[in-house]
Amino acid sequence: MHNDLHALRRILKSCHSIAVVGLSAEWHRPSYFAAKYMQSHGFKIVPVNPRYAGGEILGETCYVSLNDIPFKVDMVDVFRRSEDVLPIAEQAVQIGARCLWQQLGVANAQADALARQAGMDSVSNRCVKIEHARLFGGLNWVGVNTGVISARRLV
Repeated sequence: MHNDLHALRRILKSCHSIAVVGLSAEWHRPSYFAAKYMQSHGFKIVPVNPRYAGGEILGETCYVSLNDIPFKVDMVDVFRRSEDVLPIAEQAVQIGARCLWQQLGVANAQADALARQAGMDSVSNRCVKIEHARLFGGLNWVGVNTGVISARRLV
């Protein structure tokens, strides 16, 4: 696993565009939170989610699959169940991505092996937002300013 600090720092410094597979348009979902953080730190976010295809998330066009993105992306960040990752990894190889990143709680060993065999970097069970904040000093970046202050729980 490329989970050592030097490799993570190199990956996050060299990957400027991130296809976020499973990105939700709902602001309170972890995928949205992580993508908004990365976008606010200069990364190009490319939403991939059939549910929102043709629409926009975070001001960016959303695509059905990685194969539908009409330009090259550096990283494929996966917010899907571990058992769903292998076909995503196959697409990541096909489109020439440089890194397969399986988010916190996501770890598919076959997908990891496939990415590595193709010469890609591969990270499993790590949050791209947390790692970026930890390595580049943004741990104080707590959330998204919604303009709403409330102690009431959202239902």
